[in-house]
Amino acid sequence: MPDLRPGADFLDAAHSIVRHERERLAALLPGPFDLVLVGGSSLPAALTKGDVDLHLRVPASTFTRVVTILRSVYEVVHPQIWQATLATFTVEAPLPAGVAVTPAGSEHDLRFTRTWQRMAADPALVETYNAIKLRHLGEPDEYERQKSAFFDSIAPSDPDPV
Repeated sequence: MPDLRPGADFLDAAHSIVRHERERLAALLPGPFDLVLVGGSSLPAALTKGDVDLHLRVPASTFTRVVTILRSVYEVVHPQIWQATLATFTVEAPLPAGVAVTPAGSEHDLRFTRTWQRMAADPALVETYNAIKLRHLGEPDEYERQKSAFFDSIAPSDPDPV
């Protein structure tokens, strides 16, 4: 497993990737969208291996069309986790990067966006996240299970549409 470093080490590069992808997507996508930085590289104190996680929030009415468009510009990644409200792609960027696409207000939208907002507002949540990551170094399956349970425990249930 790669060395873990604080998200602060990657913030500038991550924000640059977000800006570039926002410009790229603005020329391609119908209607409004919101592209946000999530994941360990979005929080200065969160431990990360340096990958950049993007979350593309789109209106539910355009989700299927957006996914079709993105298939022509991004490589599909983790198709086994795709659901009616989730699609994932690899983004070509200076750092390893990916984008998760969700309809705004969906369960996956809340999970990707609002949990990271809550973590940004609460250093104790970041400490818990880091402890899970450190405790399960070299155990990717168990790490994913524990991270998922942690996110379930802090995930909000109220919708927040684009």
